[in-house]
Amino acid sequence: QVQLVESGGGLVQAGGSLRLSCAASGRTFGTYAMGWFRRAPGKERDYVAAISRSGGSTYYAESVKGRFTISRDNAKNTVYLQMNSLKPEDTAVYYCAATLLLVPGQAGQYNYWGQGTQVTVSS
Repeated sequence: QVQLVESGGGLVQAGGSLRLSCAASGRTFGTYAMGWFRRAPGKERDYVAAISRSGGSTYYAESVKGRFTISRDNAKNTVYLQMNSLKPEDTAVYYCAATLLLVPGQAGQYNYWGQGTQVTVSS
């Protein structure tokens, strides 16, 4: 069982930056690949980024490539999402998720989800 808690969301102006964190419980964090997803108001949940167990491989949706960076610190049981050059269309609730089998964009493969953190980008 893994419990995930996101933090770091907030209100930021377009062009600004935010760093999201996702803290995981338990001693098995390093056995899970991790992903970030987001859901904008009235829209489907979208894949944002994913990272392998060791952190050696990272994957991004085209819409965030070059602006967002996913990373993890297995000693701290935490995964991060650094978001730069934010745009109003990045406004969404952001969720982190854990999976034993990494298929980056497939939400159905993720076993555990956090409660989400709101990111609002004003124009």
